[in-house]
Amino acid sequence: MAVGLKRFVSSLNYSKYNLFRNIMTTSSKCEKAMENLQNNPYYEKYADRIAKLQKTSPEEFLKRVEETGKNKELEKKNKFGSVDTRQFSSVLNPKQALKDELTTEDKKLSDIFKVELVADKNAEEVQGIWEEYHKNKEVISATIPKDVYNKIQLNMKHFPTFLFPLPRSQGYEFIMCQSFGHSVHFTPLLAFQVHKENAPECLTMVHYTELAEKGIVLMRGEFDKNVLNGKEAQCLANEFQMYYSGRDQKKIELLETFTKSPDKFKHMDLIAELENIKLA
Repeated sequence: MAVGLKRFVSSLNYSKYNLFRNIMTTSSKCEKAMENLQNNPYYEKYADRIAKLQKTSPEEFLKRVEETGKNKELEKKNKFGSVDTRQFSSVLNPKQALKDELTTEDKKLSDIFKVELVADKNAEEVQGIWEEYHKNKEVISATIPKDVYNKIQLNMKHFPTFLFPLPRSQGYEFIMCQSFGHSVHFTPLLAFQVHKENAPECLTMVHYTELAEKGIVLMRGEFDKNVLNGKEAQCLANEFQMYYSGRDQKKIELLETFTKSPDKFKHMDLIAELENIKLA
């Protein structure tokens, strides 16, 4: 995932014990680091990619894993069971530049959809066609009112990076998102902490604005089926829209805190917001 992210330092909850203490060699440190990673409940999903980095660049692998284990572990119990809590004190260096590949133009609707077939259709008809078109495809899709998307895009520019808690059987896994143009790129926090800007995406959402004159913007999201299923991809899309649509002042405040006052940001507030929705 090629992104330009703000300062971000997190403590991924690998173990309660300092597995790196008194280890004298790089090879033994890497062994302990891998053991530490394997304690993470989401390790198996990214094992192949993590192992590749460990093999090709053991020193870099060790450096990145050590960075994620600096902060103390906190744990919290709630109605969903044991949840790892990680105190986020800051975000990544805002001076980190976007990679060249992110300067490419947004994808075009005509690449995936015959736009000429809906030229004479109204917004409601286009929505029905768009939904039917994706009915049997392993993607997620949506039709967004133009005025709502205008607010979403404005917030995408102001808050290009954020986190979302994704409910899992073990608790919650945090997924990072990075907005660029009309697209949003999601990657698991664990994958990002190991691979940095080269972390693979698990979901990419593209907003197509070609039919904005009809009062709608079309969205399509493609996801990695080895990491997410359809419901999980839809959950992330829903969370993104709830935060970035600007309808909830509390969520806007969380976006602002994460971006402007990272030292005050508490990821448990994100979980609380999600649980409040479920309770409602």
